[in-house]
Amino acid sequence: MKLILRYLLLSLLLSLVAKMADATEATEATEATEATEATRPRVGLVLGGGGARGAAHIGVLEVLQRLKVPVDCVAGTSMGALVAGAWVAGMPPTTMRQAMAQADWNDMFQDNPEYSEMSQRHRNISRAYLPGSESGVKAEGVQYQSAVVTGQKIKLFINQLVRANQEERPIESLPLPLSIIATDIGSGERVVFRDGSLTKAMRASMAVPGLLAPVDHQERKLVDGGLVDNLPVAEVRERCQADVVIAVNVGSPLLNANEVGSLLTVSAQMVNILTEQNVSRSLASLKAQDIYIKPDLDGITAGDFGRNAEAADRGRQAAEALASRLAQLAVSPERYAAWQRGIEVTQKTSPHIDEIEIIGLRRVNPLAVARHLHVKPGETLRPSVVNPDLMRIYGDGYYESVDYTLLRERDRNILRVTPTEKAWGPDYLRFGMNLYADSNQGSSFGVRLGYHKTWLNDLGGELLVTGEVGSNSRLGVNFYQPIDPAQRYFVDLTVGAEQRRLNLYENNHRFAQYRVFERSAFASIGHQLGVLGTLRLGWLQREIDSTLDIGLPLFPNFEERIAGARVSLDIDQFDRMHFATRGWAANLSYFESPQDSYGKASLDLRGAYALGATVLTGRVAYVAATRGELPLFDAGSLGGFQNMTAFAYNQLLGDDVRYAGVRAERIVGRLPLGLRGDMRLGVSFEAARIGRPYTERTADGLLDSTAVYFGGETPFGPIYFGYGRSTSGASNLFLSVGTR
Repeated sequence: MKLILRYLLLSLLLSLVAKMADATEATEATEATEATEATRPRVGLVLGGGGARGAAHIGVLEVLQRLKVPVDCVAGTSMGALVAGAWVAGMPPTTMRQAMAQADWNDMFQDNPEYSEMSQRHRNISRAYLPGSESGVKAEGVQYQSAVVTGQKIKLFINQLVRANQEERPIESLPLPLSIIATDIGSGERVVFRDGSLTKAMRASMAVPGLLAPVDHQERKLVDGGLVDNLPVAEVRERCQADVVIAVNVGSPLLNANEVGSLLTVSAQMVNILTEQNVSRSLASLKAQDIYIKPDLDGITAGDFGRNAEAADRGRQAAEALASRLAQLAVSPERYAAWQRGIEVTQKTSPHIDEIEIIGLRRVNPLAVARHLHVKPGETLRPSVVNPDLMRIYGDGYYESVDYTLLRERDRNILRVTPTEKAWGPDYLRFGMNLYADSNQGSSFGVRLGYHKTWLNDLGGELLVTGEVGSNSRLGVNFYQPIDPAQRYFVDLTVGAEQRRLNLYENNHRFAQYRVFERSAFASIGHQLGVLGTLRLGWLQREIDSTLDIGLPLFPNFEERIAGARVSLDIDQFDRMHFATRGWAANLSYFESPQDSYGKASLDLRGAYALGATVLTGRVAYVAATRGELPLFDAGSLGGFQNMTAFAYNQLLGDDVRYAGVRAERIVGRLPLGLRGDMRLGVSFEAARIGRPYTERTADGLLDSTAVYFGGETPFGPIYFGYGRSTSGASNLFLSVGTR
């Protein structure tokens, strides 16, 4: 028995000794690991600029996360600033990848909201003039816009990335030291944001000169930091005394000499030269222990934002190729998890709004801004609500940007809306042009100029003077006066004079051309139906004289004086001004002329729907006399593109005109960012019936038209080129450029 006890005691003693040895060994290993991590090198991460190529940074961040490599400070330029700011503000790379994929980058470089969200007045003015032609009229002379794009939608996208709807996060409050690089376009100096508004710094660093408007900051105008420091290696060495720099270069290589030929490529090459020069200096400062990552981004340009997922994958591949070196900077899973918890922001509900402020206005009445705000005190602030509200405000046309900040003051959450009125306003010059040529009536052209004075008074009165010279000549004055601060009701007065040509046809041949001179005045009172459209009731007076200019006098010269009441409803809910992909529009009007014994009803309905890259568009129209008979100068008319294309412009005139048409368009390409939109190949099928024809008097049955065409939205307005043919024998080869 004693022998057994001795054996058990000996076994227990040996077991305790073994456990003590294991514990000592584990303690020594832990202490060694902690000592190693405590003395690990300080890591600075540098994310360079490169436009759309900067999405490669997301793939690099994914690899750093997988390998458990913490960093101690971050510096970013341009697109690198966007990724760096979002990441340090708490957005994981996987979430960032999704946000980039969901963004409509083509739309983001078009400042205006959806066409349906613009005010009806701004829609009407925009249709008459070329995009981007607006210039300011000041006492010191004409002032021009600073860039193709003001960056309104880009700024709201940045806000959403960093969750600005939850709180305003200054750079100095972020969990990691962050530096964002911009350039003072006035002095050429390098500007580094280490504190202040995070979203403002990100937007400034992305302001490519000429494309995106500069950002005003402390009496400076700031643009893309890539001009002075596209790969800010020195910044992280200074900011956190980085021992090891991970530098990610996604800059665009220089073009070959034979690739530089257009204004766009020359401008791009100039920026690339400046960028590559400062990148070369940064690369020369790298040390042996630093890690340089240059993803293979061949074939992806700075404007290929639609290929962001591919760029991110290539960035990941480049980082994986250096995984063995990056892994040397890794820490234990527990240590990395603690580091990551420090930079990630948990998803939380936005606080309730206690108060809404609208600040910074000089001329615009704050109530004209407030009418677009759907978020109310007591509600939470959601991007899905506030972003469309701000875009509707921007769509009034008075601002170069509309932004917001969520502030916390004395336990109160204040939503501060900051519309920035156009520096080149409030008086503008606008320019328009049109060219139309077809195989039936030759060519016509016009150059249009508008002088637009806004905010003549506290209610938002406007004066628009227009003049046009060319095949048709016009001069008009429009006075528009809202009669309540929210601009829901208005009065409108338009007077004008016009000289135009009226071609008359028979058997598809032009037999006469009349010169028509018209003087008109229209006074109305109206109601803005939100952004849906307008309802008007007014009195129209017209004086019309016509004389035969060329051809056979089958119609006598006439002088007409008419006056009557006109009521109209104009609704436009298309998503785009030209080349819509979805939406609908309705235009209804009725004119009653007691002294001339006739009434006229008009109806025009349109709709568009997209199936992938194919857009289907339909239209029906109707014009008829409700009493008496329509005079020649006020008849229903058909002819021209999208209005019985096989026939010349206004070739078919008559009473009781009915029309239906359908088009199918295939999107075959897009112009570069900022230079407008779709290029389409289309086919149309149209049919019409004229109850009482005034021209083409034998065409009293069903008429048809089939056309094929190519078109696109350009800086010169919409362009169409195509050919239409009818079984009646009419055919038309046409070219249309600009606004009509």
